[in-house]
Amino acid sequence: MPAKSTGPARHPRTGGRVRSDDAREQVLAATTALLEEGGYPALTIEGVAARAQVAKSTIYRWWKSKPALVIDAYAQATAARMPEPDTGTVAGDLTAFLTELYRVVDYPMRMQALRGLMAEAQLDPEFAATFRDWIGSRRTVLTGMLLRGIDRGELAGDIDLGYAADLIFGPFWYRLLVGHTPLEPAQAAGHVTSVLAALRSGRSPARP
Repeated sequence: MPAKSTGPARHPRTGGRVRSDDAREQVLAATTALLEEGGYPALTIEGVAARAQVAKSTIYRWWKSKPALVIDAYAQATAARMPEPDTGTVAGDLTAFLTELYRVVDYPMRMQALRGLMAEAQLDPEFAATFRDWIGSRRTVLTGMLLRGIDRGELAGDIDLGYAADLIFGPFWYRLLVGHTPLEPAQAAGHVTSVLAALRSGRSPARP
């Protein structure tokens, strides 16, 4: 004899949180895609909403402005594309990091997007502040590698970490923006060797 039903069948609960998280990821992915397809000036909240298949109000509920959305999206994309290396040596870490950074040359639209973001940061004060925050987060990743090198005794404890980060990131941005010479992933190891030689010789400023 069949068991007596005690009420409606219970199903696993699927709440708004899951759908909300999915929608947020769709918005971030759509933003990155549109940024790399058409650049920052052409990107609109309306376009992102259409690509992500969400309402504009949904986007504005999470991000107060286009700059905030763009940097949040690109920060997530960059972190996924360039996870922090931990090879066991500062030279290995920096070489792995710069090699991946220089591989942007394999993606012309990403290069164009980065140039556009830098250009916009010179013209829009609100975007400039947000852009600097993102750049700061990437510098934090880099200085983390240097700090591990200090802890292992590979670098002196009094090096100027900010200046060291400038030395490491400088060739990337200068070559990306000016285009006077190409960025090549194969050059990363040589650049790291030069920077570390300068840091170890005391030719770079010490931290005050």
